[in-house]
Amino acid sequence: MGATLVAAAAHAAPPAIAAEIGALAVRLKSGAEPDVARTPRLRELMDLYADRRDETRLDPRPVWVDRATARRSAWYEVFPRSWGREPGSHGTLTDLADRLDYVRGMGFDVLYLTPIHPIGHAFRKGRNNALAAGENDVGSPWGIGGPEGGHTAIHPRLGTFADFERLRNRAAELGMELALDIAVQCSPDHPWVREHPEWFRHRPDGSIQYAENPPKKYQDIVPFDFQSAHWRPLWEALAGVFRFWIAKGVRIFRVDNPHTKPFAFWEWLIDDIHRTDPDVLFLSEAFTRPKVMYRLAKLGFTQSYTYFTWRTEKEEMAAYLREVTTPPVADFFRPNFWPNTPDILHATLQTGGRPMFLVRLTLAALSVGNWGIYGPAMELLEATPREPGSEEYLDSEKYEIKRWNLDAPESLAPFIRRLNEIRRTEPALQRDRPPLVQELDDLQLLAWCRYDPATGNRVLVVVNMRPGETRSGPLRLDAAALGLEGCDAVLAHDLLADAVHAWHLDAVTIECTPERPVHVYRIDELHDPGQPTA
Repeated sequence: MGATLVAAAAHAAPPAIAAEIGALAVRLKSGAEPDVARTPRLRELMDLYADRRDETRLDPRPVWVDRATARRSAWYEVFPRSWGREPGSHGTLTDLADRLDYVRGMGFDVLYLTPIHPIGHAFRKGRNNALAAGENDVGSPWGIGGPEGGHTAIHPRLGTFADFERLRNRAAELGMELALDIAVQCSPDHPWVREHPEWFRHRPDGSIQYAENPPKKYQDIVPFDFQSAHWRPLWEALAGVFRFWIAKGVRIFRVDNPHTKPFAFWEWLIDDIHRTDPDVLFLSEAFTRPKVMYRLAKLGFTQSYTYFTWRTEKEEMAAYLREVTTPPVADFFRPNFWPNTPDILHATLQTGGRPMFLVRLTLAALSVGNWGIYGPAMELLEATPREPGSEEYLDSEKYEIKRWNLDAPESLAPFIRRLNEIRRTEPALQRDRPPLVQELDDLQLLAWCRYDPATGNRVLVVVNMRPGETRSGPLRLDAAALGLEGCDAVLAHDLLADAVHAWHLDAVTIECTPERPVHVYRIDELHDPGQPTA
């Protein structure tokens, strides 16, 4: 076959060269000189004259490369108005800037601000999502727009653009970036409702239809009509919102409910932004069908919220970890794990107490590259629902100013700081390597490893999915997958208790108690086991 390919090359060569190629083809076909196929001269001639009639040629294909923060980030969500120093006062951006050491001290590198714009008064929600607001109710930040302006304005009680710049600069000094919430919606008081009524969907009686995301209703929000005949200026205006904040130094956006807007809009907008600002990242808040979440990622969203919060059993969590961290999904989708949000207080946190908070934090922080929490609710163990069966917080910060005791002795801030330190110092947690679920013979103990072959770094994590109970079982590490072939014993460095254990690989038992429902180990080969202990 090789001789046939070489002979075909003679047809495209000048006569003298054709004769040389023909001679090489004959020598190849005889089989007497197998090394002829490896000669530099034959390679040179084939590069020049090979028959390319059946060759498939492709134009250069573009490859999109995001900056490193897209792959690995730790988010902390705040309502700036709750960070004032005086009890009962409306916090400002300057107040938040002055207290950023607290957030950075826990190891977070993305400070996510809920919307900072003026809030409408029409149909403003009261405390606990009440339909009627009281005189002093501050409203939901997602009800964007009022007499003071819309998406390109700052709520006057939060401060000025100079205060925003101070906050951004202070975050940068501490090694943090600002992420801004962009909600593509308006309050009925937004200037655009008056200036561009053609951009909104109207009922037959002429009133503007408010937003719904069943079963939730948002009477204080009106959505845009993307099917309007005036869609083009609407799209341009919304792109202008992103560009406005990009000019103010924002390079990360959390996008509210993108699945309720047309796919074509996001494909156009993200591509248009990236033409001039390729470093901008987009987090999709789309708690919807998997195909829709994945489609948004393919359209350009950098990261996405996930179903992590609702995966509470060992096997379903293990399966979900595999799904979102391995191909084909991992080829286009970057998960961002959140144990809580202002809208989501899962039943496990409501009833599981401190042990469950430790488990969910560990799962989120150490299984994937991107994670986040809504604070200070998470570290202060906020767990009271509005009513039984609800995932809404009682006295939700969405509708009122909260007073947080950041110095509370029961705070999980030290534990969170340690998780982020482990993320930062262990090479295996800084690579796009999927968590490798390990065999552990207990129905509720979930174990996984992150392994980096380049450095030999291995991090083993064990969590008790029923942390209120004491559970134990034998652990069997996958030696082949973890580069431990032929190794009978390992050193297990306890990264939460600052201890070292020697383990025989065929005799490791893990126990989780309510006091210690999670374990994190760095696993190193042990060449001289001595007297290992399980």
